[in-house]
Amino acid sequence: MPTRQFVKYTFLKVDPAWRRLDAAQRAADKREFAAACADFAEDHLLRAFSLMGTRGDAELMLLSQAVNLEHIHDFHVVLAQSGLMKWCSIPYSFLAMTKESEYSDESRLEVRPAHAKYLFVYPFVKTRAWYGLDPKERWRIMQEHIEVGREYPSVDLNTSYSFGLDDQEFVVAFETDDPADFLDLVQRLRTTESSSYTLRDTPTLTCISASVERALNALDGEPIALTLTAAP
Repeated sequence: MPTRQFVKYTFLKVDPAWRRLDAAQRAADKREFAAACADFAEDHLLRAFSLMGTRGDAELMLLSQAVNLEHIHDFHVVLAQSGLMKWCSIPYSFLAMTKESEYSDESRLEVRPAHAKYLFVYPFVKTRAWYGLDPKERWRIMQEHIEVGREYPSVDLNTSYSFGLDDQEFVVAFETDDPADFLDLVQRLRTTESSSYTLRDTPTLTCISASVERALNALDGEPIALTLTAAP
């Protein structure tokens, strides 16, 4: 049986002053960052995404997953030692864990991204009234929600749970190659009964799938060497 996983969504914003450093220094900073990612990715899921052009307050996102929370911690400690992170802020950070759903047999104990072009991520919080409903009533309401989702097979959902771990209750991540399908799905979900029990589902962050190197290169438009070893 699969083991439950910790999932971390880390969004980064680079100080514009970093882009005014000379190209050699920026390349060295990016190599250190990429090396930390490559080391973690040897044994864990790690995916990178660019938000250049989709948000004004975040430019790069790392999705990391591990069975042990200490591995997530250690990765971010090493990442923080890179030259690039000295110029970065973290406007959004979502920590969650996978678990089986109460409402569907399609739940996952690990995030299994299909490597679609786009990932749409947002924190999600239900109203307290939702938890006051009888469990059978909650199950009934969620069946409509699930059926609407099945009308859009091009959109793949990854839900993880943050109760007691972070400020939100869930982190929702939709993958698709067609943003229009995702837009239509979200609009349809607004009409379901379950939507009336939504307290918060923002910010919604539109992420474009990329290799770590490509996501880094998007920050300043400059390529870095393929080697992942830090510059001396």
